[in-house]
Parts: sequence; structure tokens; C-alpha cells
Amino acid sequence: MSNNSSCTTCGGLCGGKGLVTLKEGVWTSNPLAIQVLGICSALAVTNKLSNSLVMGAALLFVCVGSNLFVSLLRNHIPHRIRMIAEVAIIATFVILFDQFLKAYYWEMSKQLGPYVGLIITNCIVMGRAEAFALQNPPLVSIVDGVANGIGYGVALAIIGFLRELFGAGQVVFFGMTIDLGSWYTPNQLMILAPGAFFVFGILIAIFNVLKGDDAEEGQ
Repeated sequence: MSNNSSCTTCGGLCGGKGLVTLKEGVWTSNPLAIQVLGICSALAVTNKLSNSLVMGAALLFVCVGSNLFVSLLRNHIPHRIRMIAEVAIIATFVILFDQFLKAYYWEMSKQLGPYVGLIITNCIVMGRAEAFALQNPPLVSIVDGVANGIGYGVALAIIGFLRELFGAGQVVFFGMTIDLGSWYTPNQLMILAPGAFFVFGILIAIFNVLKGDDAEEGQ
């Protein structure tokens, strides 16, 4: 992802750079649907919408926190140990979120298993810290973390919603239930790994088709 230095002379959020950064993370360079990063969690925990939302929130929290601290310390971290420092910062935020889940949402913590902890090795978080936060000031780095967290979370939620809907015949969300009715026979394949690959492939195809329209408009 480019730094979009040409936008710094514009008005608006972060001198115009913020809105560009936000659009890239959420849409233009969506980390899951376009860059195809972080697919382990996308395939493993998206059998339910609730799981998908919590995992998306976890990555959003970690990405924003790690981007902020890497940016704040970017002029003080020796270049040769920068990746060690980045991993240490990321691990701190992952542990904080994991402990919060265990303390206040134990059932969800059990359902997600080791996948919250594996955010430490998630290419999205490490990539944003290394490629963006290390070269940019704190505010726009926060925007980048928010954008990529939202982009990843929305894509994850779409996959989780479709898998649960067609796999269980209904989606339970904050006390509300979306039910396909008695006419529909739940397809167990959708809540298994092949179903995750199937829905993920459709999501990638839709994003690329829509992005193709954007590219034509930009020409």
C-alpha cells in the first residue's frame, strides 16, 4: 500500500491522507478479500457470525494499538531490531484482548480457542506495523489500523453470516434471529472447512468484480 504522500497538502482528515488511507484499508486494498491475508482465522472461526465479529474486534484492537505504539516509537527503535520490537508490541495487545475475553466472555474464548493468540503472527497486523506505522505519524497510523481492522472484520462477518445462515438455517445476532424457515434444509457442508473455502472464494470474486468497476472509473 502506498503512503499517498501527494495527499498531505490537501485538507481534511490527516491533511487529506486519512480518508485515502481509510478507503484503502476498508475497500481498495481490503486485507482479506483483496490481499488474501489472515485467511487462517477466516476459515477456522467463521462458522458463526458471533465468532466472526469477536475475531474482527480482536484484530481491530490489536492493529490500532500496535500501529499507534510502533508509530510513536518509530524514531527510537534501532532498525536492526525493529521486527522484534514490533512483535513484542503486537503480543502485548493480543494478550490484553485474550485476557479480557477469558475474564468477561469465557464461552467465546473457548470457541475461538488459540486463534486470538495467533493474531501475533497475523500478516495483516505485522504488515501494517512494518509497512505503514514505521513510516508515518501516530494519527494517520491509527486511521490505517482502524481501516484495516474494519476491512478485515466486515469481510469476516460476511463469511460468518453466510456460513451460519446456510449451515444452520438461521443466524442469532444480539437476541435477533434471522431464520430461513422450515422449507430450508440446513447444509452441514457450510459449517465445515469446505464451506469456508466456498464462501471465501465467492467473497473474493465479488470484491474483484466491484473493484474492476472502480479501476475503469479511475482510467
